Order: sequence, then structure tokens, then C-alpha cells
Amino acid sequence: MSESGNWRRATGIAGAAIGVIAAGAAAGLAIERMTVGRGIRKKARLALDAAGPYGALRGTPGRALADDGTELYYEVDDATPGEETGAEGAAGPRRRRLFGRKAPAPVTVVFSHGFCLNQDVWHFQRAALRGLVRTVHWDQRSHGRSARGAAQLGPDAVPVTIDQLGRDLKAVIDAAAPDGPLVLVGHSMGGMTVMALADQFPELIRDRVVGVAFIGTSSGKLAEVTYGLPTLGVNVVRSVLPGVLRALGSQAELVERGRRATAEISAGVIKRYSFSSKDVDPAVARFAERLLESTPIDVVAEFYPAFTEHDKATALPAFLEVPALVLAGENDLVTPSSHSEAIGDLLPDAELVLVPDAGHLVILEHPEVVTDRLADLLVRVGAVPAPSNVGTHGSTAQPGA
Repeated sequence: MSESGNWRRATGIAGAAIGVIAAGAAAGLAIERMTVGRGIRKKARLALDAAGPYGALRGTPGRALADDGTELYYEVDDATPGEETGAEGAAGPRRRRLFGRKAPAPVTVVFSHGFCLNQDVWHFQRAALRGLVRTVHWDQRSHGRSARGAAQLGPDAVPVTIDQLGRDLKAVIDAAAPDGPLVLVGHSMGGMTVMALADQFPELIRDRVVGVAFIGTSSGKLAEVTYGLPTLGVNVVRSVLPGVLRALGSQAELVERGRRATAEISAGVIKRYSFSSKDVDPAVARFAERLLESTPIDVVAEFYPAFTEHDKATALPAFLEVPALVLAGENDLVTPSSHSEAIGDLLPDAELVLVPDAGHLVILEHPEVVTDRLADLLVRVGAVPAPSNVGTHGSTAQPGA
């Protein structure tokens, strides 16, 4: 078969597989298409982009170098002088062990984002904690402002692995927070990155980590997730998707044009797999779309196989003596809440929070719950003096809802 014939066959399979997922979203958009013109819908999206300040927070930029030469972008928000807590809390013994008679370094909270997102997804939590505690937000390789993974380019390219992401996080910590206590916060793939860090650098966890938060993530068995599809449908998608993604990744420019042309259907799919509640602020939903759509299809293809291979349950005991938060949306279709419960089983002293009426992007959908629970964790480890000092974190609900 010719190259063009192979491409047509691949795109046909892609249409069938992705169509299984998109059918419900497309049906839900049918009435809107009949009653609202395309021009009006485009203007509405532009208005939402202009009205929503989400993702506009910036900090002091920095760059770390991964072990394969990939440049990783991060930003630091420093605590406002006088706001840092003097309380030792749970961090006290480790601070004394690390620094002896020296003044203790401030706690640094390091946020790791999920697949197809970037550091801006932490907008609400970042706004609430700004000035209270030192924070580091970074973009995973090939995401946001970080460079494409060097090891994933060229004739000797190798697949992305979760272990590689763990080493990337170590490089960011070495550059942005080389000493002092750490609180590690990871959402989805970011939580897996934290587990990979612990698996490869257990001494870092033992000596410096005073708190950890796993949000909407998994320690393994992702190949069993059904994504809310019938068994037959998910088996079809699972069997063809790796090959389809490779084919699509090889024709990235053409696929990106297609994504723009089918933006409305994509928006429906994104909303279904990101949120559960019906009253999410449209500007927040649009913000999520922009984040997810910004990841090129060839990057999606590079990362996808790593998730079925991910298994880090044996790394979690490194956090047994660390104050921990495990949080998930009850209706998460991507990393189901049962996966967070499994993490809770391995960390029996962790606070387990399952948020009702919440999906995978619980950090955007119910930011007040996530921020409150994070604030409590930071108070427990002495990173901030009191939860009442944590700033407002907004709401994603529509006005009047």
C-alpha cells in the first residue's frame, strides 16, 4: 500500500476510535449548531479568552537542565518577607538535621502538572498561596515553555518514561530549591512524576520532603481504565490508539489543522473528560481547552505509551512517615477515584479526600476544596502559619448558579 494509502487508513482508524469517544459530545452540540452561527460561537470563545485572566500569573523564571540535555522551564514565587512562618511544625526535626545551627531555609512547595497541561493549570492554588510560602511551578518536558525532550528527537529517539520525568523533577529541585524542606504536589502525570522521584531518589524524600499531595493520580494499572466507555468500545480504542497516535504524530502539521477545524467537538470531549459538574464557569472550561489544545499531537504520541507501563506502587512507602494528602474527583474518568483510594491504602495515615461532583481537573473545577486541603497540609508541616492566611481562591461556578 502507498504512503498516502497508509495515511488514509490510519486516519480512518483514528476517526473510528476517536469517534467512539466523541459521539456523545458531538450529539450534545447538534442543537447548538442549528441555532447558533459559527461566527457567533467564535466570537464567544474569543470573549471568554479575553475575560478569563487564568494562567496570567508569572514568577521569577529559571531553567534547569535534564540529564539528557532538555531545558526545563520553571518559575519561583517567593514568600513575602515577614510572612514566612517561624513554627517548626512537622518540618522541624528535618530542618535541624539539615542545617544545624544555621537559620532554617524556607519550605518550598513544588507543583508538578499533568499530561497535556502546563504550570498555569495551578492558577487558583498559585493565586491563593502567593506571598505566603515559596513555590516552584515547572513545565514538564515538551509541555508549556520547556523544550522538547532531547532524547525524543532524532534518529536515536527513545520513548518518554515516567522514570525520566522523575529525573526531570530532580533536576528542577536541584536548580530551584537546592536546600531546605520540600512539599511535593502532583496532579495526574505530575503525581506519577513525584512517585518516580521517590523511586529513584529515596534519600531525597527521607532527608528533605516534609509533605506530599497526590491529586487525581495513579500508582499503576492504568491499562484497566475504561474512560467511561462500554467494554467493547474501550477495547477497540485501546487496541488501535498507539498505532493511530504514531501515525498522527508523523503528520503533525496536518493533524493540527484538523484539530482547529473540529474545535467544537474537541471542546465537548475535553469538557466530558475534565469536569463533572454542570455549572463550571465557561471561562474556566475555555481555559482548560486552551491548555489541552496547546500540546502538539506528536507530543501526545510520545507520552501515551508511558502510562500503560507506569507502576510505582512500590515507591509509595517512601512517604509513609511524611504528612500526605490524597485527593481526587469522585467522577474522574481519566484516573478514577479508586486509584486514589489504592494510594490511600498504601499510605494509611494520609488524608484521603474524594470530591463529589468533580472530574479529572478538580484543581480547576473545585479549586476551593483543593486549596483548603493543601492549606491544611501546609499548616501541618509548618510551611504557613494558619489556614486563615491563605488568600481567596475563587470559584468556577457560573454567577447565580
